[in-house]
Amino acid sequence: MAIPIRRRSSRERRGRFDLRRTTFGFALIAVILAGGGMALRAAWRSAGRHPLAAVLLVALVLAATVLVLRRRRRARRVAEAVTDAAYGIVDAGIAELDAAGAARAQTMPEPPGAAEPVDHAELDPYAFEEAVAELCRRDGCSDAEVVGGAGDLGADVLGTTPDGRRLVVQCKRYGPDNRVGSQDLQRFGGTCYAVHEADVALVVSTGGFTEPALDYAEQCAILCYGPEELAAWSEGGAPPPWEAAAVPAEQDAWVSGP
Repeated sequence: MAIPIRRRSSRERRGRFDLRRTTFGFALIAVILAGGGMALRAAWRSAGRHPLAAVLLVALVLAATVLVLRRRRRARRVAEAVTDAAYGIVDAGIAELDAAGAARAQTMPEPPGAAEPVDHAELDPYAFEEAVAELCRRDGCSDAEVVGGAGDLGADVLGTTPDGRRLVVQCKRYGPDNRVGSQDLQRFGGTCYAVHEADVALVVSTGGFTEPALDYAEQCAILCYGPEELAAWSEGGAPPPWEAAAVPAEQDAWVSGP
């Protein structure tokens, strides 16, 4: 059994309404009508003086009307092609301007203090030490360098703060379930001042610290930076550690004298 095929009506085949195309079409029609009216007026005046010319004019008008009616579909296609070409030129110009604006936006420097977030817990121990040293150099310790290794006596990064103090950093790249304990802080506290002559002692850990470790660090004026403090420092949301460092009480007494 044959299945009837529903043919689309001419109304369904028409495209969606386009305000730009409609406006352009009316403007084009207005120009054609104005030019044609002026030409017909001049021709009619001329034909009034020559009857034969009037007859020829009427014949030409009729022939042109028939031709337009027959060729209106082709004329419509030509008009649409011209309109699409004009729109294409405009769209290409707008796209070029947008591309130039995007290129300028990409070449603009980032605001000071902005930094790409770094997952320090994903770094290996040596890369973590290098990342901490780079943070120190970024914030003014231009001579900060990694010195960790066998026989480092607890110092992984050494440097000089912008105000001339000696910075000693120990880096602990631990997992989230492995926190720095008090014994680690005691070993570092036994060497950071006596051996490395630290003015600012800092321990940076990706796993955090135990409460006894924080208590010992407070007694010995050792700064402890866990994951949150490290992230804030790295992303520019907090000042560098040495700006919050206080001179230990023993050093105050030694400087001020009895």
